[in-house]
Amino acid sequence: MAAPPARWTDLRRFTPARVALGRAGNGLPTAAHLAFQAAHAAARDAVNASLDVAALCDELNTAGLRSITVQSEAPDRRTYLLRPDLGRRLRDRVAIPSMPGAMLFVVCDGLSAIAVQRHAVPLLQRMTQAAGNAAPVVIVEQGRVAIGDDIGEAMGAEAVAVLIGERPGLTAADSLGVYLTWQPRRGRTDAERNCISNIRPEGLPPEAAAAKLLWLIGAMRQLRRTGIALKDEQPAFKMIDAGQEPQKAPGQ
Repeated sequence: MAAPPARWTDLRRFTPARVALGRAGNGLPTAAHLAFQAAHAAARDAVNASLDVAALCDELNTAGLRSITVQSEAPDRRTYLLRPDLGRRLRDRVAIPSMPGAMLFVVCDGLSAIAVQRHAVPLLQRMTQAAGNAAPVVIVEQGRVAIGDDIGEAMGAEAVAVLIGERPGLTAADSLGVYLTWQPRRGRTDAERNCISNIRPEGLPPEAAAAKLLWLIGAMRQLRRTGIALKDEQPAFKMIDAGQEPQKAPGQ
């Protein structure tokens, strides 16, 4: 077993968490206190930021990806934060085209529009070329994870992957998450989803997240299920495309 760090400050090499900050009397040093205040302000800004839908649509169009825009039943940001249930329901189902059997990608602002603005398009560029039979990307304002079930049911989608801004922390305000659900419909629970979290250059880079999501889509299509019934065993398998069956690596 490796020896423990000689000093607490050695831990700073391994984590962006606030460790070994020191002290000034009974409080934190001024620099550490100011850094905390700045991180807290960045997290609050991320929660309250609005998604630039027009810019996101332009980026998707430049990447060759079609998109449509819808809204949840939450009419504004304040209501969205106070009423999570309204963010889970689609305001107008008529605006959703029918695409039976499609692989659906939904982009929600969630609790960090900044994360979506920065990381959604790079991830989608890697995904849609390999997923096959993909519907137009659906952009949702004031959306929660479960709104993907509502949209997927309305479209008759085979599965839905919801890209959403995650709740900011004090070390990351731009973390993107992806939730994959087989045969989405109203009433699905979180136990029926697979989640990939902390997608950002300093966490799980978009290219690595895309590889993991492609593996999960391939395994999902083989097993016809997601959530607790679909284990993330990617390291034990060779890389596969979304339309292929997973194969065990030698010796497994």
